[in-house]
Amino acid sequence: MFNLGNMLNLGSTDPVIGKADTIIRCSSRELFKYIGEDLFQNYPKWSPEVKELAQLTSGPVKLGTVGRQVRVDQGRRSESKFKVSAFEPDVRLTFTGVSEPFRCTYELQEITPEESVKLTFSFELLELLAVMRPVEGLVRAAVKNGAVKTVQNIKQLIETDQVANTPSQ
Repeated sequence: MFNLGNMLNLGSTDPVIGKADTIIRCSSRELFKYIGEDLFQNYPKWSPEVKELAQLTSGPVKLGTVGRQVRVDQGRRSESKFKVSAFEPDVRLTFTGVSEPFRCTYELQEITPEESVKLTFSFELLELLAVMRPVEGLVRAAVKNGAVKTVQNIKQLIETDQVANTPSQ
């Protein structure tokens, strides 16, 4: 297939994908409530790069909910709108960029009922913009590291919250 960017040695236009997983001590119900139903309350907690977050549609988070975020990633400020494109309670949450070409997916797989869940997070930058192509390697490393950091942050927040809310004996 003809690709002007490759002919001019501008770098790859291939998507950039970062993926990571972890096991979290909680039920899939608790985890989905935290990352899905309470997305607008909790997202900045596990992603401190999010400086502003607003839900643009009314009602509970569901398929079609639209949000707006302002992020600062490695000193670069960006603003984007996103739409919840998959909302499967206790199983999957995906939001897709409306104004930018990205997709975030959180998949939950119960390991031990009511006790542990495997969380798999993926971030896909669906198109590497021309301005980013000269630093493609840095972008790919940042996306990969960001995915790992995301699952670690969610694990820490959920498990720390459980310890704090467990009555002492």
